[in-house]
Amino acid sequence: MKAPYHRHIILLVLILGQLCMAQSSKLKKANKLFLNRAYFEAATIYEDVADTKESLVKLGDCYYYNGLMVKASNTYYKALGKDTLGFSDDVNFRYAHALYGMNQIGRADSIMGILNDKPINTKNFVNRLKNGVPYNYKVAKLKSGGLPGDFGMNFFGKNVVFSSTRDAKGKLYKWNGKPYLDLFQAELTDDNTLINVEPFGKTINSRTHESNAIISKDGKTMYFSRTNDKRYEINEEKIATVKLFKSVLGEDGWSTAEELPFCSNLYSVQHPSLDEDNNRLYFSSDMPGGFGSFDIYYVTLKEDGFGDPINLGGKINTKYREQFPFYSNDDVLYFASNGHQGLGGLDIFMAEKNSVGWDTPLNLGATLNTNADDFSFAVDSNTDKGFISSNRDGTDNMYIFTREDNLRTYIVEGSVMDKNSKELLPNTLVRLFDANNKVVDSVTVGDDGRYLFRTKPNTKYLIEGFRPLYIPSTVEFSTDDSGRIELNIELILESYDDAEEIIVEKEDGYVYIELENIYFDLDKWDIKPQAANTLNILVDLMKKYPRMEVQLGAHTDSRSSFEYNLELSKNRAQSALEYIISNGIEKSRLTAIGYGKSRLLIDCGDNCTENEHAINRRCEFVIVK
Repeated sequence: MKAPYHRHIILLVLILGQLCMAQSSKLKKANKLFLNRAYFEAATIYEDVADTKESLVKLGDCYYYNGLMVKASNTYYKALGKDTLGFSDDVNFRYAHALYGMNQIGRADSIMGILNDKPINTKNFVNRLKNGVPYNYKVAKLKSGGLPGDFGMNFFGKNVVFSSTRDAKGKLYKWNGKPYLDLFQAELTDDNTLINVEPFGKTINSRTHESNAIISKDGKTMYFSRTNDKRYEINEEKIATVKLFKSVLGEDGWSTAEELPFCSNLYSVQHPSLDEDNNRLYFSSDMPGGFGSFDIYYVTLKEDGFGDPINLGGKINTKYREQFPFYSNDDVLYFASNGHQGLGGLDIFMAEKNSVGWDTPLNLGATLNTNADDFSFAVDSNTDKGFISSNRDGTDNMYIFTREDNLRTYIVEGSVMDKNSKELLPNTLVRLFDANNKVVDSVTVGDDGRYLFRTKPNTKYLIEGFRPLYIPSTVEFSTDDSGRIELNIELILESYDDAEEIIVEKEDGYVYIELENIYFDLDKWDIKPQAANTLNILVDLMKKYPRMEVQLGAHTDSRSSFEYNLELSKNRAQSALEYIISNGIEKSRLTAIGYGKSRLLIDCGDNCTENEHAINRRCEFVIVK
């Protein structure tokens, strides 16, 4: 009877071994596909075999890179449960943006706050933008003629050019399991319908991706992105980089596209845009020497070719992604970024040139951007009409927008921080005063330490930051009549104990003014000359800091009854208070408390020495505001 039983055990072990080998083989295949950025196929295998933190993170990445934020977020969360070590910064960044995509703003803000080493509050950020953006946008899908997956619409004379997988034949793109993109042109009717959609010919379209075309002002030169038809090993990954190509319109149509000379098989160069004078070609690249992932660059167009790529610098670029530049016909640079603070995913930003470089990029706000990826922005500043691509509905689509001037309120915003530690100071009261010293607005700042006020043109203002135990800080400013927005007026507050040597914060959490002890005659409470000299120091200090409020606490020694000492200490505290008031300090800034013998520094009972009694007899000065 034992032999069959043993055979069953052996058979079970063999089956389990084969299953384990099969699982291991599948995992190896998935990992190889992942390295080759074949995320769609890799995900289908990981879904069956991923059970470790590493494999679950890769599955989450497969979803993330294909815009499947719900699946990505849930998978990252499952991976977190495998140990207590957390994620690397890169994975945390993707996890946070997946959470933004699910509208889980609080959790996403917490992660981004850690990554940025400062509090992030997206809801407050969005509210601040409402009156800080120059335009409000009305965004709508194409009425008809567009297909899911279409993106990158741009102006092409009176027509438009865009990328699409329509009419595609042949192999699928391993990244997302969808056909390769080609460039198309079409007419856009007044009711936002695409008609007469035609692909460009074989001199432009190839068997790989073509996208993001830009046409020169004279309509005769086209620049566009094309994926390399070969893969090259870069950091153990086999990658097909993206390059920029140029085609010229002749009598026989568009010429065979030629690769631009600053492209490479080792990094991508993509998303071209021309400035208004067609003197500069802007683009995005992950070439070495940048700030991080993808940066915005430009080259100068010359009669004999192109200049060297110039990085736009740290005002524009971050360690994350800056892509899809568009230079408008009113000399404004627009681009997509997930490195500057936004609503989640890629957002559209604008930046204007100045004498030394670029202004700080401005997020275009919630009338245009969403918590998904928003990219491929283009606008005609003469008509205030344009295009944007977005996966806000779950897949890439093209949208039409019109914009109108934001009813420009003049705003001032900034942060409140400690002068010495540079830490943000939440719960600080910030007040806005007009020229007549009248309070016109106030706010208590939140954890992000930020404030924002709406103001009038051609008006002088003063901002004051007030926080208990800190010296109030003020900044004067004025608005002009051009609608310029004053940004980042920082209020720097210094605590009293940092500013004055005689002010000390003790272990009990109270802030004391350390003065020489005040002495009274036995059973008396009138102010003697020595006590007056000490109190004069306090008077001078309170005149120096007119918002300071002080509590005077009088204490007795342990002799005599509790009731007697309580009454005596009250009289002494009141006497000191009246002396200070008589020297010009408002009564509202002072409180006097007699503690009697309830707070002895030395509890020595009936055996106190005269020195110990003297230590217990004291008057303390505590700053309460």
